[in-house]
Amino acid sequence: MIELGRKQTLYMDHKTDFGVYLSDRLPDADQADAGRVSYRKETGRDRDRRGRRAGDRDPRTGQEFRNKGRRPDQSRPGKQDKKDNCVLLPARQVPQGLAVGDQIEVFVYRDSEDRLIATVRMPMLELGGLAVLEVREVTGIGAFLDWGLEKDLLLPFSEQTKKVQKGDKYLVSLYVDKSDRLCATMKVYDFLRTDSPYKADDQVQGIVFGMNPEYGCFVAVDRLYVGMIPQKELVRRTYIGQEVDCRVMDVREDGKLNLSLRKKAYLQIDEDSRKIMEKLQEYGGSLPYHDKSSPEEIRGEFAMSKNEFKRAIGRLYKMKKILITDEGIKLV
Repeated sequence: MIELGRKQTLYMDHKTDFGVYLSDRLPDADQADAGRVSYRKETGRDRDRRGRRAGDRDPRTGQEFRNKGRRPDQSRPGKQDKKDNCVLLPARQVPQGLAVGDQIEVFVYRDSEDRLIATVRMPMLELGGLAVLEVREVTGIGAFLDWGLEKDLLLPFSEQTKKVQKGDKYLVSLYVDKSDRLCATMKVYDFLRTDSPYKADDQVQGIVFGMNPEYGCFVAVDRLYVGMIPQKELVRRTYIGQEVDCRVMDVREDGKLNLSLRKKAYLQIDEDSRKIMEKLQEYGGSLPYHDKSSPEEIRGEFAMSKNEFKRAIGRLYKMKKILITDEGIKLV
């Protein structure tokens, strides 16, 4: 069966002026013979086994020979039309020398007129897969994504988890809608796996695909596995489509990954201390923040939790690099 939205190997069934039709079944011998007729004409081998050519006259009857009712440049009756089990590969994409019965790998989708069509160009995404695609255009019916084919891929408004912008990139999957058309969806949770090879404290990379103000931020690790950054671990602004580096805090019983944007405490404190020193130097040696400042103020200014801030300024104070006063912190 020819499958919409998938890469597949098909057989050349017959040729037309505008391309070749491909089938999922190997043509029988009679079909192959009929398909080779046009090839014989193109190569000058259009005579039959008796040496007769279309247009020759039978010396006994005087009638014009028509090769059993068909000219050599024709296929079987109706062959110029698509058969139920065939799909067109346009002429400009047909490899030189492709003959009836030959195999060819193609991707099947629908063209701009919603006709089933094959292409030798392979898209970045196939049915049920995942890929990060760029928004080419936003229109009144949705967004169109660049997926490597002539016809851009529609991302309907109903399948968007946020308002998308031209030029931005998002993780999407491919599905067939109710009208039997291929569309993209940003609702990729059910397409992700829970059998990752990662363990606690591993460093991983992923892309944010969902946000929940109560639970946190959802991440597709390696664009393949389900991960979540709990709300308390969101020490800096994150957004859908953002690429993030995370640490695996633990692996849940169901295989999903709990993630953190922060490194292990003994590594994170070095980075936080450096960040605070840079801020102090940037603002002339003093800042109006200390251990009594609110968590929101600290998160907004330093992109770290209040506990991380307190640990960092405590270390800097012990190293005699800063002073902590009622007005804030300042360089020594």
